[in-house]
Amino acid sequence: MSLSLPADEIQSLLSELQEANQRFKQVYPGDRVDRQPVHTLYGGAQLFKAGLHRKLGSLAVRALSAYAPDFATFAHAIGLPGSSSLPKDAASIQALLAELEANPESVRRTNEPAWRAHLIYQRVKEKLDREPVEELRIDFEDGYGNRPDDEEDSHAKNAAEQLAVSMAENDLPPFIGIRIKPFTEESRGRSLRTLDLFLTTLVANAGARLPDNFVITLPKVTIPEQVSVLSRILDKLEEKLGLPHQSIGLDLMIEMTQAIINERGENTVFQLVQAGHGRVRYAAFGTYDYTATCNITAAFQSHTHPASDFARHVMQVSLAGTGVAISDGATTTMPIGPHRAPKGESLSPTQMAENQAAVELAWRLHFRNISHSLEHGYYQGWDLNPAQIPVRYAAVYNFFLQGLDDASMRLKAFLQRAAQATLSGNTFDDAATGQGLLNFFLRGLACGALTEEEVVATGITLEELRSRSFLAIVANRM
Repeated sequence: MSLSLPADEIQSLLSELQEANQRFKQVYPGDRVDRQPVHTLYGGAQLFKAGLHRKLGSLAVRALSAYAPDFATFAHAIGLPGSSSLPKDAASIQALLAELEANPESVRRTNEPAWRAHLIYQRVKEKLDREPVEELRIDFEDGYGNRPDDEEDSHAKNAAEQLAVSMAENDLPPFIGIRIKPFTEESRGRSLRTLDLFLTTLVANAGARLPDNFVITLPKVTIPEQVSVLSRILDKLEEKLGLPHQSIGLDLMIEMTQAIINERGENTVFQLVQAGHGRVRYAAFGTYDYTATCNITAAFQSHTHPASDFARHVMQVSLAGTGVAISDGATTTMPIGPHRAPKGESLSPTQMAENQAAVELAWRLHFRNISHSLEHGYYQGWDLNPAQIPVRYAAVYNFFLQGLDDASMRLKAFLQRAAQATLSGNTFDDAATGQGLLNFFLRGLACGALTEEEVVATGITLEELRSRSFLAIVANRM
């Protein structure tokens, strides 16, 4: 065949394009495929003790048992889709439970909402027993407050010592870190002192090492210099403490309007991440601080406010493909009843009903907020109270179980055709969809929403799944 453009005439242009493509890949290496926790549970540093995650898990179990002792009550309490068809009286619930335990697939065919509600409840209980907290953040900011310097010094040292005990006992949640105070003029000195005290004490007591997946959360970031200075400080601390370079990750909290758009009208999010010089692992959205800086009054501040969705999407488009994971804000309405029984006494039926109503109201709001986040592509969020944890897992599990059949069909068809473009039902998938489908199953399996059996039913093997790369799977199959 004859061509109009000889290779030597366009080689310089192709070289220029190659350099540009390589620069793009360096900035956008692709989304991370390692495990991302589904939540971060914050707690004041003054309360941190070795084994705290297990205690928090027991409190989550206690809340579930007290306010939702069976699957149908839990489904009603959180507003699980389809729950309106489930019984409410104890006898009918027990009869349905007996059917589900005897022949779950038969119930699934005739009463899918009951089958799903029961499955979610069982998997939530199993998760609370096995791994109740995925990520714990030892908090020296909002959950801790402003205290005398000697008191915060003491708490920083004690929290580090307790974390070292947990490390020695191999008793930690999969992800952990601390939140320091902002690097504003008012609090930067206190923030840095706490950071230094905590890390120095931890390394001294833990044999010059850190927990796995350890990060520092920097709140209320507004300018890149706050991130770059913190990153350089961590360089110095790692060197002096004998830690590997960049072993300490950063989690940036995007909760100020200036973190979205700066004074020049530029998008600030990516600039903040770049200022971390490769340390930034996460960026978390702070719903209520952000809406407050938008001058939205407290009565209208909400997780689902359009201003919040705008900021979320700016974060998404700014960080897509960079390898920085995003997480969403908290539900601040706590599932705590207004009444507590004095020691040795019991609550009245009216007080118990009021407690139940308050908890269910908070649970339903939390379920809706988490579902909203998941629908917008935010697979991680904050929890502030252990009684929120069962709802976190229920919402996440419902999301994955609702999408399981469709994702299974599409992935199976995709793999059978060696990742060629394919039509599954009325959905057209091309090769770019493959990693997204794989990530669905990776996320669902990691958090306990899906089982290995449900994953391999798609035709993918566990060995292929562990490669975490759809391109590698396709290449090995060709």
